[in-house]
Amino acid sequence: MTTFTRRLALLGTVFGAALAASTGAQAQGQLTVYCGVQEDWCRPMVDAFEKATGVKVSMIRKSSGEIYAQVKAEASNPRGDVWWGGTGDPHMQAAEENLTEEYKSPKLPELNEWAVRQWEQSKGRAVGIYSGALGFAYNTKLLAEKKIDDPKCWADLLNPKLKDEVQVADPNSSGTAYTMLATLVQIMGEDKAFDYMKKLHANVNQYTKSGAAPAKATSLGETTVGIAFLHDHVTMIVEGAPMKAVAPCEGTGYEIGSMSIIKGAKNLDNAKKWYDWALSPEAQKLGAAAKSYQVPSNKATPIPPQAPKLSDIKLINYDFAKYGSSDERKRLLTKWDKEVKAQPK
Repeated sequence: MTTFTRRLALLGTVFGAALAASTGAQAQGQLTVYCGVQEDWCRPMVDAFEKATGVKVSMIRKSSGEIYAQVKAEASNPRGDVWWGGTGDPHMQAAEENLTEEYKSPKLPELNEWAVRQWEQSKGRAVGIYSGALGFAYNTKLLAEKKIDDPKCWADLLNPKLKDEVQVADPNSSGTAYTMLATLVQIMGEDKAFDYMKKLHANVNQYTKSGAAPAKATSLGETTVGIAFLHDHVTMIVEGAPMKAVAPCEGTGYEIGSMSIIKGAKNLDNAKKWYDWALSPEAQKLGAAAKSYQVPSNKATPIPPQAPKLSDIKLINYDFAKYGSSDERKRLLTKWDKEVKAQPK
């Protein structure tokens, strides 16, 4: 064998080893997760799943509306595999538009009825992973300084003394804010709800991208009142923020935080692994550890003691099928953009 031939053979061996190593790495598995909850909860989920399965996870964190828009934009060439977390309405819309896969997890019998109902109404394309009620919170120091009566109801947020003192997310990007929009329509009727939101607009200092952002702003004293899910407010209160959370007296809606497998997922088997694992008590316990105080969907998962008690809140019979439908979401969001957000302050 000539020197050149030996070098060629050696090069082939090295290339083959590199190829085998590369193939081996792929064999361990990869997964791309679009995460719709806070970063502080997304990251421990990814770390725990990687440790449990050996699958390498790439995670992207966005709000629910943003993830829906991305999944829709990428429909012809999906980059994500699993959409985990965030309010259920955009998950339902994605299911209706055939952007997500049907999947029946063996974990379904372990789940609360509301979580299974989400799966049934979405025709097997979305499942409930947690639940939480909508509400608002106020900064107790700022309210006292401004000598404003404690707000107890949705109607109280129209107080002229709260001009530029209320913060809520934009329902186009935030599932939380869309839940508020749909909740008010169901409580008041559409005409009165939009009249209410137009009046509230004068008191809103910012429409944030993220649904949880108003809770953080309230804790920091950047706004007097923040509208968000109650569990997001509780997270701030547990950390010592001078805040009080309120379940509005007229009644309020709630979310079923959901999970879906993206249609055409390139790592479908690993997506199913994540799906099944995320429905287990072991995975769902990570929410409380990350100071997220929703009610978990698996009946065996301990409910965090700090979680708002849904039985103590006047919850409406929220119509997830109707307000999660593509046509209704588009119609209400278009109307909100035109009649509420576009109005002068």
